Amino acid sequence: MTSVAMLSLWLLLGTSPEPAPTAPVEAMAVEAVDVAAEAAAAAAAAAPEVTGYRDATGSTLSHSRGLLRVTMRRDALRPLQGYWAVDVVLHNQGPKALPVRLSFQPSAGEVSHTVERRVEVGARQRVVVWLPLPIAWYSGQLTIEAAGLDPIVDTLYPDSDRSEPVLVLGTPKSFESAVDVPKNEDAADSLLAARFIEDLVDAPRDLALYAGFRAVMLTGEPSKLPAEVWAALESYVMSGGRLVITRPARGLETYLPLWKAGSSPTVPYGFGSVVSCATPGLECQGLVREVLSRDPADPMGPVNPVGIQPHMSMGSDLVPLLSSARAPLGRFLLLISAFALLAGPGAWMLARRRGPLAVLLAVPVVSAVTCLAIIAWSVLVDGFALHTARYSLTWLDGARSRAATVGLGAWYANLSPEPLKLPVSTVMLPPVESAGELADMDWTGGLTMGSGFVPSRTYREWGEVAVVPSRIRLVAKREGDSVRVQNALGAPLEEGFVRLGGTLWRVPALKEGEEGTGTPEAEPEADNVAHALVSRAFEAGVERRLWGAVQSFRADLVEGEFIARVGGPGPMPSSSMPAELNGAAHLIRGEVRP
Repeated sequence: MTSVAMLSLWLLLGTSPEPAPTAPVEAMAVEAVDVAAEAAAAAAAAAPEVTGYRDATGSTLSHSRGLLRVTMRRDALRPLQGYWAVDVVLHNQGPKALPVRLSFQPSAGEVSHTVERRVEVGARQRVVVWLPLPIAWYSGQLTIEAAGLDPIVDTLYPDSDRSEPVLVLGTPKSFESAVDVPKNEDAADSLLAARFIEDLVDAPRDLALYAGFRAVMLTGEPSKLPAEVWAALESYVMSGGRLVITRPARGLETYLPLWKAGSSPTVPYGFGSVVSCATPGLECQGLVREVLSRDPADPMGPVNPVGIQPHMSMGSDLVPLLSSARAPLGRFLLLISAFALLAGPGAWMLARRRGPLAVLLAVPVVSAVTCLAIIAWSVLVDGFALHTARYSLTWLDGARSRAATVGLGAWYANLSPEPLKLPVSTVMLPPVESAGELADMDWTGGLTMGSGFVPSRTYREWGEVAVVPSRIRLVAKREGDSVRVQNALGAPLEEGFVRLGGTLWRVPALKEGEEGTGTPEAEPEADNVAHALVSRAFEAGVERRLWGAVQSFRADLVEGEFIARVGGPGPMPSSSMPAELNGAAHLIRGEVRP
């Protein structure tokens, strides 16, 4: 009964109405929340479920020049980060070896850099060549040149699907039977866009061509994958990738030496993880969905360098990591104010005393002096050295004498440095935001970064992913009630922890090659020294850029494991370039060596 009806009844009967019972505010709030939750659930149930996959393998185009037959893919799938791949099949039908050069230039109006690769195709040999291209390049011309033959030139475009891009080593049939996801031509309703490499022998051997995918699926027979491809896949997983194996076979540790079977289908592996689908169908589909699920607010990969943006000086997490790359606004403001006083009131006073001719002579002189002051400041303070700040995380695989490193480098120089030659299994990841922040790249026998790597007076950030041979280690052994530690990490050890004999030991600061004695660390149950060390090592902006790699370092130490912070340029392969170090923090984690 409403309040109006009750008031009318009171007037007729001449009695006072009883106050209507009112629900508590808390109960009303709970009821409102329940209604909202029911409405959200109904909306989710009414919305069509995103299912299926879109085949994004692309189409091929063939050319012939003399005895050389060339087949290239025109619209290869573009990952979210790093590089998209152009695969070219070169078939030399002649009796002599043929040197071939592949080069790619982005379309006019973007950038003028070139990516190239050289290969020699033997007599009557078929070779599959993969050319990594930065994802910021949405179109360009591929040129194939061979001695004595007319060049082949064609325009290529990547497939930039909005669905999650996934690289599948296997056939569409094996993928559908394993994951129970049907083919869907409508890209808007697809769970993922899949690039299939059906002939496993032709799969890429380069880490760069896997590094941009958040997930790589192996639906073919693991034993049919060549050893060179397995090496690239394992480097991909160690450096932060996710490998889904739909046909796990016995002896998987032969291909993935760090893999250990457990109760969970997802096994951590360095910075990444290996997911094995023991039962095809819905179970494997659920695992794939879990692998592909990502909070849009989280960064995409293990390392996410930031490109130059107008608001970089505004946000605390996006400021340049080098002080030399930030304009000295305070000093320049004083200099400009002095110039304004001399050119304004000073010129007026000079005109009254000396006449207009003196002003015509004085103003250009003052301008020249101001410009020379700015140039002198740049030369004396910045100099001509290459400035860098470097941050990295490294997993050590001591049993195989190698290291997986995910790093971030900030660079600035008045003059561009010489080309940087990097070893195989090293990838330099450019920022996603800008196509201009790239360089000439030569992928022949590794990666050579040429012009544009660090342009003159331009701030640059590059991510770095590498799995390289390494002999660095931390030696620790028990001596009675203490632990003796030797620093063989190749850099000064600033702080660290070792868990040995059921006790957590704090490692003292040690120079390279120096020995010291660890002290027992009082560790409350809720304390995690690895988590605390990560938080101390990286400031907010650096941690945000290394978000994907940092998370794997936060796990607590297990028996026989250590974590250490070292100084210097760090274990990244790009540390071979001479530079003035303006900031650094490097964390290394692995098993101690006796």
